[in-house]
This record gives sequence, structure tokens and C-alpha cells, in this order.
Amino acid sequence: ALLEFTRDKAPQEWAMAQNNIGNALWNLGSREAGPARLEEAAAAFRAALLEYKRETVPVDWAMTQNNLGNALTELGKRANGTAQLEAGAEAYRNALLERTREKLPLDWAATQNNLGDALQALGSRETGPEFYLQAAEAHRASLLEYTRERTPLDWAMSQNNLGNALIALALRQKDPSKYAEAAAAFRAALSEYTRENAPLAWASAQNNLGRALQGLGTAQNSAARMEEAVDAFRSALTVYTRAGTPLDWAMSTGNQGIAMLVLSEAGRDTEMAARALAQLEAAVAASREGGHEFNAAFFAKLVPIARGLAERAGKR
Repeated sequence: ALLEFTRDKAPQEWAMAQNNIGNALWNLGSREAGPARLEEAAAAFRAALLEYKRETVPVDWAMTQNNLGNALTELGKRANGTAQLEAGAEAYRNALLERTREKLPLDWAATQNNLGDALQALGSRETGPEFYLQAAEAHRASLLEYTRERTPLDWAMSQNNLGNALIALALRQKDPSKYAEAAAAFRAALSEYTRENAPLAWASAQNNLGRALQGLGTAQNSAARMEEAVDAFRSALTVYTRAGTPLDWAMSTGNQGIAMLVLSEAGRDTEMAARALAQLEAAVAASREGGHEFNAAFFAKLVPIARGLAERAGKR
């Protein structure tokens, strides 16, 4: 299209084609390990913004700013530092100057949700709670227009994202009540996410519910909450498989192993201790095979504890 839609002859059509190319490249880049496609996508969106001006085409300008934010946020998640993530958040905030709740309520909600995603990623690079607080605020804003009645799957997505921000806040603020709020958000998401209509999203929400219940169980010293966590991880693992989704499988397998470890330690359960050890070892192996060394190292730290507990329980 750009062979004929040149910037000189047809500037608006040229910008439209650049934006469309950017979206195609962003979708490709999201499915590839390397950053090249995402970098091309960001360049295409920036090119579109040379002609899509806020003064002349505010809606198209805001749409392209949102798309640029998507590319930069994904790049930022894969890179060290915060520069790309900060640029992504800035692009979303630019989009919200025209994507207002009054004029474009669903677009406003989408960009608020996207902004929350960028802020959560920024929060993971910092030690304080500020970015997670802002992320939770953005996700709650999106839920003002992403309602269950109007957009049930988008509502479920934002509930899931809000829950993730709340888990992070529970850790950063040492506030167990945030785990309970997070669990409520994940359960809300699961009222629309089903294994049939959105299996991967359902599995993700089940895993996240398990994490919230695990945190709550630890804070309350509650075996009941920890058993609920084990059940939630088990549900996730009915969809996550080692062959099909190895890193997600490793995450839920390792998380369930941790919950089992806590339960076995409390009850000195030989069988559960052995199962916890097996799951943690499997999670380490699968994480390493998938190149996720951070998760592998995290689960590996718990393997000696599980092994020692299994050996002690076996001698009783």
C-alpha cells in the first residue's frame, strides 16, 4: 500500500498504512522471542504520528499513541531498565488526553487497562509500592466502563489484572488484606472466564487465585486457605501442559509444590513432602529448558528444604 500511499501524495492514507503495519508487526513481535519486530512496530507507529496530529485528527492520534504504548511496553518487559516502560506509560497517558471516558468510554477503558499493565511492569523494577498503587487505580478505572454486563471478557481481564496488582501490593506493603482483595478479583474473573470459552485465560486466573490464597494462607497460618491454593493450581494444570505451555506449566507446578511444602511441613505428611519435592524439581527443569532462569532459581532454592522435609518425614 505504501508504494502508492506516499507521505507526499496521500499523507493521511500513508499514516493509516503505517499504523496498520505497526499493528501487524506488534502481533508478530508478541509471538517471537526477539525484539526486532516490536522495534519495527514502534518505528511504524512513530511514523504514523508524523501525520496523525492531535490538532487535526485527535481520535486517530490517540489510537496510534495507544498502539505505540503497546509496542513500547512489550519491548520494555523484555529489556533491562525502565526507559521503554516509561515511554510506553507516557504514550498511554497521551492517548487518554483524547480517549476520554465521556467521548470514547470503551477506548478509555482499554487504554486505562493498558496503562495499568505498563505500571505493573514498572513496579516490578522498583522496590516501593507506588507504581503498583497507580496500576491498581488504572485497572479499577477500566472497570468503570468494562462492566460484566457490557463487555464480560474485558471485565474479567481487568479483574485478573487488578488482582495481580493487589498481590504485588500485599507483598510490598506487607498487607495481608490485599491478598483477600486479590482473591475476590480473581474469583470475579473466573465467573466469566471458563475452561470452555477462554481456557488459557481461565488457567491463568486459576494460577493467580492460587497465588492469592497461598499468600493469605501464609499470613493467616491457615491450612484451609493453603488447600484451596493447591486446588486452584491443580485446576490450572488441567489446561497448562508441559508440552503445550511449558513455562506456564512450570510456574503452576512449582507454585503448587510450594503450597504442598507448607502443608506437609505443618502436618509432617511424608507423601505430600515427596510430591512437593518432585514438583519443585520438575518446575526447575522445565523453567531452565524454557530459558526462564529467574523462575528456575526461585524454585531451586526450595528444593533442599523440600528434600530435607521429605527425608525427615520418611524417618518418622
